[in-house]
Amino acid sequence: MTSTSTLALDTAKLTPYLEKNVEGFRGPIRADKFTGGQSNPTYKLTTPSGAYVLRRQPPGPLLKSAHAVDREYRVQSALARTAVPVARMFHLCEDPAVIGSKFYLMELLTGRVFWDSALPEASGNEERRQIHEEVIRVLATLHAVDPGAVGLANFGKPGNYYRRQLERWIAQYRASELETIVPMEEIVSWLTGHVPGDDGLIALVHGDYRIDNLMFHADQPRIIAVLDWELSTLGHPYADLAYHCMQLRMPPDSPASKGLAGIDRASLGIPSESEIVAMYCRLRGIDGIEHWSFYLAFCFFRLAAIAQGVAKRAAQGNASSTKGAAAGRFVRPLAQMALQVAGGGQLD
Repeated sequence: MTSTSTLALDTAKLTPYLEKNVEGFRGPIRADKFTGGQSNPTYKLTTPSGAYVLRRQPPGPLLKSAHAVDREYRVQSALARTAVPVARMFHLCEDPAVIGSKFYLMELLTGRVFWDSALPEASGNEERRQIHEEVIRVLATLHAVDPGAVGLANFGKPGNYYRRQLERWIAQYRASELETIVPMEEIVSWLTGHVPGDDGLIALVHGDYRIDNLMFHADQPRIIAVLDWELSTLGHPYADLAYHCMQLRMPPDSPASKGLAGIDRASLGIPSESEIVAMYCRLRGIDGIEHWSFYLAFCFFRLAAIAQGVAKRAAQGNASSTKGAAAGRFVRPLAQMALQVAGGGQLD
């Protein structure tokens, strides 16, 4: 068994399984866990037949519908036939007997992943702006996909997406709750009373669309793969846009990718929130977006619920990173940010 992770893979079982089920695959396997991330542990597999990426569910008890690697595999396989950039999928294993949980194998891509939305790695303001514009271009491309045409017509449930999502994340939060957090109770109450009516808009949504879940070309401001599809579903397209814009209001020490609050974005060539929304609307051929404060506030609440889930898994001893326990510290401030947006969420 070779791995640098405490969540080591049983390569003695994994090697013959992949040799049987993946064309051209040959062992032995060296497995190295990627750092970062709190949800589905991800590994680089180095073998005589090439390098691959394995993404698995974490071991131990899981919340209902969480860590759905089978959904990740399905959506990326479907999008391979579209203009949305995704990695090539090789195999899905739904038998936990192989390594202890479901997993899938995909191609290893080489490129750039930016962990800081301020993009200190960029060559200058022009590239920085091009990168942020590319993020919105690919998002609009995703939302233009016809789910039925790619076999994803049943990838989500019918009805009001936001009401359904709010019920889901309130339930997830309650299942992970370790103590009563007053701002979380307040934002739950506000969101419940301000759910927009169903406007009939539906699209394939990523669910965690932020810059560190995108892989860029090594030396071009071009996305070569959208990663981490665990939360994808059929839903409301503005959910992804608001989630991306949330990073403009997040602090640099946020639990997701580093936010841009307090940074002079204009001096760095980074588009403003209003520019980002206008760009998206232009690409999608729409005039504007109503209920923006609700969409943003919901994003902050959902991220707080996710952070609480990470903290709960850490308390149970089965989080995929030792940083999991620290996530609990962000639940209260995220809820407070949601309340601030709810009080006046105009475009920044």
